Amino acid sequence: MIRLYFVDDHPLILEGLRALLSYEKDIELAGETRTGESCLNFLLHHQADVVLLDTMLPDIAGAELCHLIKKNHPDTMVLGLSYHKDGRGIQDMMDSGASGCLMKNADKEELLKAIHDVYSGHTYLSAVLAAELQTAAGVARTRELHITKREKEVLWLIANGHTNHEIAEKLFISSDTVDSHRRNLLGKLKARNTAMLIKCAIDHKLLTTF
Repeated sequence: MIRLYFVDDHPLILEGLRALLSYEKDIELAGETRTGESCLNFLLHHQADVVLLDTMLPDIAGAELCHLIKKNHPDTMVLGLSYHKDGRGIQDMMDSGASGCLMKNADKEELLKAIHDVYSGHTYLSAVLAAELQTAAGVARTRELHITKREKEVLWLIANGHTNHEIAEKLFISSDTVDSHRRNLLGKLKARNTAMLIKCAIDHKLLTTF
Protein backbone atom coordinates (compact mmCIF):
# COMPACT_ATOMS: atom_id res chain seq x y z
CA MET A 1 0.00 0.00 0.00
CA ILE A 2 1.42 3.39 -1.03
CA ARG A 3 0.81 6.14 1.53
CA LEU A 4 0.41 9.31 -0.55
CA TYR A 5 0.46 12.88 0.74
CA PHE A 6 -0.56 15.96 -1.31
CA VAL A 7 0.94 19.45 -1.09
CA ASP A 8 -0.69 22.10 -3.27
CA ASP A 9 -2.00 25.59 -2.54
CA HIS A 10 -4.91 25.29 -5.00
CA PRO A 11 -8.04 23.70 -3.44
CA LEU A 12 -9.31 22.55 -6.83
CA ILE A 13 -6.09 20.66 -7.49
CA LEU A 14 -6.36 18.92 -4.12
CA GLU A 15 -9.98 18.07 -4.78
CA GLY A 16 -9.11 16.72 -8.21
CA LEU A 17 -6.31 14.55 -6.84
CA ARG A 18 -8.64 13.10 -4.21
CA ALA A 19 -11.25 12.34 -6.85
CA LEU A 20 -8.72 10.66 -9.12
CA LEU A 21 -7.00 8.52 -6.51
CA SER A 22 -9.47 7.83 -3.69
CA TYR A 23 -10.54 4.47 -5.07
CA GLU A 24 -7.16 3.09 -6.09
CA LYS A 25 -6.74 -0.21 -4.22
CA ASP A 26 -2.99 0.13 -3.65
CA ILE A 27 -2.97 3.82 -2.68
CA GLU A 28 -3.86 5.22 0.74
CA LEU A 29 -4.40 8.97 0.96
CA ALA A 30 -2.38 9.92 4.02
CA GLY A 31 -3.44 13.58 3.98
CA GLU A 32 -3.05 16.92 2.26
CA THR A 33 -2.00 20.50 2.90
CA ARG A 34 -1.66 23.84 1.16
CA THR A 35 1.63 24.97 2.72
CA GLY A 36 5.17 23.69 3.03
CA GLU A 37 5.33 24.34 6.77
CA SER A 38 2.33 22.15 7.53
CA CYS A 39 3.77 19.44 5.29
CA LEU A 40 6.94 19.37 7.38
CA ASN A 41 4.89 19.29 10.58
CA PHE A 42 2.82 16.38 9.26
CA LEU A 43 5.90 14.35 8.36
CA LEU A 44 7.30 14.81 11.87
CA HIS A 45 4.48 12.66 13.24
CA HIS A 46 3.25 10.61 10.27
CA GLN A 47 4.74 8.46 7.57
CA ALA A 48 4.28 9.03 3.85
CA ASP A 49 5.78 6.92 1.08
CA VAL A 50 5.29 9.50 -1.66
CA VAL A 51 4.74 13.26 -1.37
CA LEU A 52 3.05 14.78 -4.40
CA LEU A 53 4.48 18.29 -4.26
CA ASP A 54 3.52 21.49 -6.04
CA THR A 55 6.75 23.07 -7.28
CA MET A 56 5.50 26.57 -6.40
CA LEU A 57 4.08 27.16 -2.93
CA PRO A 58 3.26 30.46 -1.19
CA ASP A 59 5.49 29.96 1.85
CA ILE A 60 8.50 27.97 0.64
CA ALA A 61 10.03 27.11 -2.73
CA GLY A 62 9.26 23.61 -3.92
CA ALA A 63 12.94 22.73 -4.32
CA GLU A 64 13.73 23.93 -0.79
CA LEU A 65 10.84 21.95 0.67
CA CYS A 66 11.94 18.89 -1.28
CA HIS A 67 15.44 19.25 0.15
CA LEU A 68 14.08 19.43 3.71
CA ILE A 69 11.83 16.43 3.19
CA LYS A 70 14.70 14.30 1.84
CA LYS A 71 17.07 15.53 4.54
CA ASN A 72 14.71 14.62 7.39
CA HIS A 73 12.85 11.73 5.77
CA PRO A 74 15.18 10.12 3.22
CA ASP A 75 12.84 7.17 2.62
CA THR A 76 10.01 9.47 1.51
CA MET A 77 9.88 9.89 -2.26
CA VAL A 78 9.01 13.31 -3.70
CA LEU A 79 7.13 13.69 -6.97
CA GLY A 80 6.89 17.26 -8.26
CA LEU A 81 3.79 18.73 -9.91
CA SER A 82 4.30 21.76 -12.13
CA TYR A 83 2.10 24.17 -14.08
CA HIS A 84 5.08 25.46 -16.06
CA LYS A 85 7.62 23.90 -18.40
CA ASP A 86 10.48 25.49 -16.48
CA GLY A 87 13.66 23.53 -17.13
CA ARG A 88 15.66 25.36 -14.46
CA GLY A 89 12.92 24.90 -11.84
CA ILE A 90 12.56 21.20 -12.60
CA GLN A 91 16.33 20.74 -12.46
CA ASP A 92 16.35 22.44 -9.05
CA MET A 93 13.71 19.96 -7.86
CA MET A 94 15.71 16.99 -9.12
CA ASP A 95 18.93 18.36 -7.61
CA SER A 96 17.08 18.69 -4.29
CA GLY A 97 16.25 14.99 -4.26
CA ALA A 98 12.94 14.69 -6.11
CA SER A 99 12.41 11.33 -7.77
CA GLY A 100 10.41 12.84 -10.60
CA CYS A 101 8.20 15.59 -11.95
CA LEU A 102 5.16 15.82 -14.18
CA MET A 103 2.81 18.48 -15.46
CA LYS A 104 -0.46 19.27 -13.69
CA ASN A 105 -2.34 18.59 -16.90
CA ALA A 106 -1.20 14.95 -16.89
CA ASP A 107 -3.93 12.34 -17.19
CA LYS A 108 -4.71 9.72 -14.56
CA GLU A 109 -2.76 7.00 -16.32
CA GLU A 110 0.43 9.06 -16.33
CA LEU A 111 -0.08 10.18 -12.73
CA LEU A 112 -0.46 6.59 -11.54
CA LYS A 113 2.60 5.49 -13.49
CA ALA A 114 4.65 8.31 -11.98
CA ILE A 115 3.53 7.47 -8.43
CA HIS A 116 4.31 3.77 -8.84
CA ASP A 117 7.65 4.46 -10.52
CA VAL A 118 8.97 6.75 -7.78
CA TYR A 119 7.58 4.48 -5.05
CA SER A 120 9.57 1.62 -6.61
CA GLY A 121 12.75 3.67 -6.49
CA HIS A 122 12.77 4.74 -10.13
CA THR A 123 12.87 8.23 -11.64
CA TYR A 124 9.92 9.60 -13.58
CA LEU A 125 9.91 12.66 -15.82
CA SER A 126 7.09 13.45 -18.21
CA ALA A 127 8.25 13.72 -21.82
CA VAL A 128 7.70 17.48 -22.03
CA LEU A 129 9.70 18.15 -18.85
CA ALA A 130 12.49 15.81 -19.94
CA ALA A 131 12.75 17.86 -23.14
CA GLU A 132 12.84 21.10 -21.14
CA LEU A 133 15.64 19.73 -18.96
CA GLN A 134 17.64 18.82 -22.05
CA THR A 135 17.19 22.30 -23.49
CA ALA A 136 18.11 23.94 -20.17
CA ALA A 137 21.22 21.78 -19.97
CA GLY A 138 22.22 22.86 -23.46
CA VAL A 139 21.82 26.54 -22.58
CA ALA A 140 23.83 26.03 -19.39
CA ARG A 141 26.65 24.38 -21.32
CA THR A 142 26.64 27.28 -23.78
CA ARG A 143 27.08 29.73 -20.90
CA GLU A 144 29.85 27.65 -19.36
CA LEU A 145 31.71 27.72 -22.68
CA HIS A 146 31.20 31.51 -22.95
CA ILE A 147 30.04 31.27 -26.56
CA THR A 148 29.08 34.77 -27.70
CA LYS A 149 26.03 35.59 -29.78
CA ARG A 150 28.21 36.42 -32.80
CA GLU A 151 30.17 33.19 -32.42
CA LYS A 152 26.89 31.25 -32.38
CA GLU A 153 25.82 33.01 -35.57
CA VAL A 154 29.10 32.07 -37.22
CA LEU A 155 28.84 28.51 -35.89
CA TRP A 156 25.33 28.15 -37.26
CA LEU A 157 26.43 29.31 -40.71
CA ILE A 158 29.49 27.03 -40.66
CA ALA A 159 27.24 24.08 -39.79
CA ASN A 160 25.06 24.98 -42.76
CA GLY A 161 27.99 24.77 -45.16
CA HIS A 162 28.84 28.45 -45.73
CA THR A 163 32.39 29.55 -46.50
CA ASN A 164 34.21 32.31 -44.62
CA HIS A 165 33.53 34.71 -47.49
CA GLU A 166 29.80 33.87 -47.52
CA ILE A 167 29.55 34.23 -43.74
CA ALA A 168 31.31 37.61 -43.93
CA GLU A 169 28.79 38.85 -46.48
CA LYS A 170 25.78 37.58 -44.52
CA LEU A 171 26.95 39.11 -41.23
CA PHE A 172 28.47 42.28 -42.76
CA ILE A 173 31.88 41.62 -41.26
CA SER A 174 35.30 40.96 -42.78
CA SER A 175 36.59 37.51 -43.71
CA ASP A 176 39.43 38.03 -41.21
CA THR A 177 36.85 38.55 -38.44
CA VAL A 178 35.04 35.37 -39.48
CA ASP A 179 38.34 33.50 -39.40
CA SER A 180 39.00 34.87 -35.90
CA HIS A 181 35.59 33.66 -34.70
CA ARG A 182 36.24 30.26 -36.28
CA ARG A 183 39.58 29.94 -34.45
CA ASN A 184 37.94 30.96 -31.16
CA LEU A 185 35.23 28.34 -31.63
CA LEU A 186 37.79 25.64 -32.42
CA GLY A 187 39.65 26.53 -29.24
CA LYS A 188 36.59 26.73 -26.98
CA LEU A 189 35.18 23.44 -28.24
CA LYS A 190 38.62 21.81 -28.44
CA ALA A 191 38.04 20.85 -32.06
CA ARG A 192 40.82 20.24 -34.60
CA ASN A 193 38.84 20.89 -37.77
CA THR A 194 35.44 21.97 -39.08
CA ALA A 195 33.92 18.47 -39.00
CA MET A 196 34.94 18.03 -35.36
CA LEU A 197 33.71 21.56 -34.59
CA ILE A 198 30.22 20.73 -35.88
CA LYS A 199 30.18 17.42 -33.98
CA CYS A 200 31.17 19.16 -30.75
CA ALA A 201 28.50 21.83 -31.36
CA ILE A 202 25.86 19.12 -31.74
CA ASP A 203 27.11 17.31 -28.62
CA HIS A 204 26.80 20.55 -26.64
CA LYS A 205 23.40 21.28 -28.22
CA LEU A 206 24.63 24.66 -29.41
CA LEU A 207 22.80 24.39 -32.71
CA THR A 208 19.43 23.37 -31.21
CA THR A 209 19.38 26.39 -28.88
CA PHE A 210 20.25 28.97 -31.56
